[in-house]
Amino acid sequence: MRIGIDAMGGDYAPEECIKGVLAEAAESKEDTFVIYGEQAALDPYLSDLESAGIEVVFCGPSIGMSEHATKAVAGKKDASINVGIHQLSENKIDAFAGAGNTGAMMVSSLFNIKTINQIERPALTTVIPQRSGQTGVLLDVGANADVKPETLVRFAVLGSVYAKAVYDIEEPRVGLLSIGEEKEKGNILTQSAYPLLEANQQIKFIGNIEGRLLFNDVADVVVCDGFTGNIVVKTCEGFFYNLLKRGVQDEFLNRFNFEHYGGSAILGIKKPVIVGHGISKEPTFRNMIKLSKNVVTSNLISKIESSFA
Repeated sequence: MRIGIDAMGGDYAPEECIKGVLAEAAESKEDTFVIYGEQAALDPYLSDLESAGIEVVFCGPSIGMSEHATKAVAGKKDASINVGIHQLSENKIDAFAGAGNTGAMMVSSLFNIKTINQIERPALTTVIPQRSGQTGVLLDVGANADVKPETLVRFAVLGSVYAKAVYDIEEPRVGLLSIGEEKEKGNILTQSAYPLLEANQQIKFIGNIEGRLLFNDVADVVVCDGFTGNIVVKTCEGFFYNLLKRGVQDEFLNRFNFEHYGGSAILGIKKPVIVGHGISKEPTFRNMIKLSKNVVTSNLISKIESSFA
């Protein structure tokens, strides 16, 4: 398997990325790793990378975290994100991962790879730790701030396939994030989406789920618009770090540490693209690579295509 990694993405680029790739390469002799980045940034590490058998692709100026995604992707054709995703589209690598500008990763994926049939809006996912130890999925968490009711149904199918293929949840229970459990509760979006989800035969819809039940083993897949999902993620992240700074040590709390999961697959495009957190360090990059391999070996893309055929 050939895994591509953007060395220029994230706050600690390229050092932490390269440390993670070198560590994974030492354990995964059967896989090939391809690093993308600016030559000046990668030169100090070339000897170690070459000794480990890691391929290096030199690219032009990288896309910054704060740059406008569409303008940057269009204006920096030879940036590491664009080059890596373009090579993915040409089957030169099997998956591409990076902790850079999320919007640019999304835009470049849409431009170079395209979406799976019937999917207009790809989604970003995040892990929902459950009290039982199981791993749930929340989507969308930022790619689509405003969506239509039909889009939430597609998210439900995407999330179900993802939970089954990657996290081995045999029959994922799907919940709709809302302000009350009753069918009539919520805003116009959730009220309109409810009957559509209820009627869909591809998913196991269990109804509305309130925020207080997200981690209580009620649902395996929870769908919402990206605006709401991103607020949920950032709130959990802030709560986790505040408790950590206060010295709280707890096994369940530790499962909210993003480093354990590595990143999120962009669901709905035709190739595996994994987006990591901007503050990713070596352990996160290693888990990002593991997730990339899992997405490939599970045949996730083919399973999603079959669900929307």
